[in-house]
Amino acid sequence: MFEHGMQVMVMNNAQFSTPRSPLVFMIEDDLSMRELNRRTLTRRGMNTLCAETLAEARSLLREPFDLVLLDLILPDGSGLDFVPEIRAVTAAPILILTSKREEEDIVKGLLGGGDDYMTKPFRNEELYARVVALLRRVQMAETRGREPRKFGRVTMDLAAGRAYWDKRDMLLKPKEYALLWELLAHRGEYVTGETLYEKLWGAPAMGDDHTVRNHIYQLRKKMGDAGCALTIEQEKNKGYRLAME
Repeated sequence: MFEHGMQVMVMNNAQFSTPRSPLVFMIEDDLSMRELNRRTLTRRGMNTLCAETLAEARSLLREPFDLVLLDLILPDGSGLDFVPEIRAVTAAPILILTSKREEEDIVKGLLGGGDDYMTKPFRNEELYARVVALLRRVQMAETRGREPRKFGRVTMDLAAGRAYWDKRDMLLKPKEYALLWELLAHRGEYVTGETLYEKLWGAPAMGDDHTVRNHIYQLRKKMGDAGCALTIEQEKNKGYRLAME
């Protein structure tokens, strides 16, 4: 079951926006509970992907879900035992939903890899609020991880994919930006053309350095146009190196 919704979710007077509607993977065997949760989420603009058993859930693990709603008691096993399989493919938050109320079960669920825990029955608005809170936590962590990085007078804007010398935009294309990032990451060291090609183009280099050389040429030119004082050195059999100040 895969439902489509709006692009913006609203909770009270606050808005929670994403580039696309979040996909919530719900593993729940109780049909009435599954439908109630699905309606609660889809009314607020989220997509849902549903499974009734662990076997069905395993077949859907490759889907690009953003959060998991996981029941612990399922027809073919324990949801808690399924957590490591989820963690093997994604770091998406897991919200455990169960009728178990013992403190030991709650602790076991959280220590076993769950990010939050709700006991049944629960109110629809609380479920929605917990889901939004977990998604926001992920969004904030990703934003922090994509803050601009400075290398001397070079600033790499990870979110926008732009590179600046002081405050002057170098106007790099995506592959040129990626090349500069790799050279900055290995600043002072030589990186072979084959290594750069395989990392940036995702295919074997096959001994052809032509593509990398052309992009290095364009990168050098744009760095110079922006007044960048750094140089990209090239040495046979060693590759390319960014000479830092």
